[in-house]
Amino acid sequence: MRISSRKTALSGLALVGVAAVLAGCASAPDESTSAKSDFLPCMVSDAGGFDDKSFNQLGLEGLQAAAKDLGADYKKAESNADTDYKPNIDSLINEGCNLIITVGFNLSEATLAAAKANPDLQFAIIDDAADANNDGKVDEPNVKPILFDTAQAAFLAGYASASYSKSGIVGTFGGMQYPTVTIFMDGFADGVAKYNEDKGKSVKVIGWDVDSQKGAFTGGFDANDTAKSVAQNLIDQGADVIFPVGGPIFQSAGAAIEDSGKDVALLGADADVYDTFPTYDKLYLTSVLKGIKPATEDVVKATAKQKKGKFDNVAYVGTLENDGVGIAPFHDFASKVDPGLQKELDALKKGIIDGSITVKSYLSGN
Repeated sequence: MRISSRKTALSGLALVGVAAVLAGCASAPDESTSAKSDFLPCMVSDAGGFDDKSFNQLGLEGLQAAAKDLGADYKKAESNADTDYKPNIDSLINEGCNLIITVGFNLSEATLAAAKANPDLQFAIIDDAADANNDGKVDEPNVKPILFDTAQAAFLAGYASASYSKSGIVGTFGGMQYPTVTIFMDGFADGVAKYNEDKGKSVKVIGWDVDSQKGAFTGGFDANDTAKSVAQNLIDQGADVIFPVGGPIFQSAGAAIEDSGKDVALLGADADVYDTFPTYDKLYLTSVLKGIKPATEDVVKATAKQKKGKFDNVAYVGTLENDGVGIAPFHDFASKVDPGLQKELDALKKGIIDGSITVKSYLSGN
């Protein structure tokens, strides 16, 4: 799997706004009822599974919502390991699926191979540009990328975190060093830098350095002792806001915060974890959101309306402007943040949308 730098533009992709989707292995397909359409949309999860309280789950919810509206059946296959990707995709091809959505960049190789071998089927992949050659062009004409410029939303979350921090230190860490992970971390750090510039402060970011593109990673996307240890290390260095990026690893960070007994706030990624994983609801400052559910639903419905063989592989890119990305409410922290913070965030969002504020990412080309 190739890794693009944060400044690599998808120059050859026609980028159209909206939000994203997901996919992953082996369980028996689920189906909706009272089918009125013979269009069959399907999904393969990443190894995190469909109950990850994050992007796999949101993708499945989008698939289910679209199938219900279409009066169609749907099928899904859950992956437990990377060795499940190809067999799961093959099983859905054999089930007669018309559209197969794979969740996450880890499925890129298997998705592109299946698309090349099955040119009459439509594929979509969440969080991957489907560009293994790294030349700015989608490799196969029947693969639609679903992408999110989460740097824009993470910029707002970084600014908010710097505003909230009492120690003057905030931290972030990732699951694995892929562009779809570091795009969050870049935006977060740049948002902190914007706060420092505007307020004359010197809040420090630990766990990630934008210039060197080096930082703290767990090596996977599981909630485990490694993720907890990485989070604990940030706490030990004085961070009082932590932003884990990588599916369920935020759960390990929550456990580390509770064990530490310190006043540390936690940020979620992809979904509003205050709703999806309320175990640590008292810790959540906010979450950086991807509109995975609506994006998946939109892609399924649009594909169902296409004429056979007329594939639309134009990339969907979620932005602040089209509500494809954003940040969650402050929930229990609403009374704890600066009273003027929301007004400042609204102004920043407006500036990002109108271009007066530049947020760098590999999707924006900046």
